[in-house]
Amino acid sequence: MRIVLFGAEGQVGSECRLLLSKEGIDLVALDRTEIDLTKVETVDVLQTLRPDAVMNLAAYTAVDRAEDEEETCRRINATAVGRMVENCRLLRIPFLHVSTDYVFDGRQAEDECYEVTSLPHPLNVYGRTKREGEVLALGYERSFVVRTAWVFGRGRNFVDTMLRLFATHREIQVVSDQIGSPTYAKDLASLLCKMIKTQKYGLYHATNEGFCSWYEFAKAISEETRKDVHIIPVTTEDYSKSGNVKATRPLRTKLSKRSLVEHGFSLLPPWRDALRRFLMEKEEGR
Repeated sequence: MRIVLFGAEGQVGSECRLLLSKEGIDLVALDRTEIDLTKVETVDVLQTLRPDAVMNLAAYTAVDRAEDEEETCRRINATAVGRMVENCRLLRIPFLHVSTDYVFDGRQAEDECYEVTSLPHPLNVYGRTKREGEVLALGYERSFVVRTAWVFGRGRNFVDTMLRLFATHREIQVVSDQIGSPTYAKDLASLLCKMIKTQKYGLYHATNEGFCSWYEFAKAISEETRKDVHIIPVTTEDYSKSGNVKATRPLRTKLSKRSLVEHGFSLLPPWRDALRRFLMEKEEGR
């Protein structure tokens, strides 16, 4: 089986690359140094590579910068996705695409979760372009679209940011009114690599189990690493006054994983367990 993987250098893409390589898959892993998704015609390399499936883990994810770079963001998150779909349709092969909880506005009641049938309503450029990519992917009958959230793994992410701040600060402020689910890239990659080998096409939500705020996530990181740092909870409104935030964020993006269960896929482990494993592997240099 030959699989083309876009976004092979990202947190989830790099884990998929490792897993698929271990399984003996004929893998063509493409990163930004090899293919420029802002030049969408480069995607047509699929016609030469002739894979059996395509996985797209590439994305423009700089949420605040996207407000000033909408066209670039759209080319990567939507236009290139449409081109991938066109190529997959011509080759009659499966296409897997990863999306985000930011397609929702976060205005659900505190005790409710977004289902795959819930109506998207993104609040920022990043969310809107990711939704556009979803629509293009779901227009193809052999596609998987997997929404995830708050990804951490090897690379730049919230956990690494906290660890750097813990090393230099005695006190930090972290937003406490945005609620979601941290997702370990390795756990998500394991699911995606299983999914691409099935024919269970459709729309899914996949995160590690459980919900928390960014503040609670930061507290968990400090507890697991035994760092003596005073973490102060602040509201999104107050944090935005710092002037470093351009994009509006959704407040509550709890995702229901009912679709995974209904299609026979296993739920990902609890997020606190995933965090513990990540920190242990990081300490061991794995």
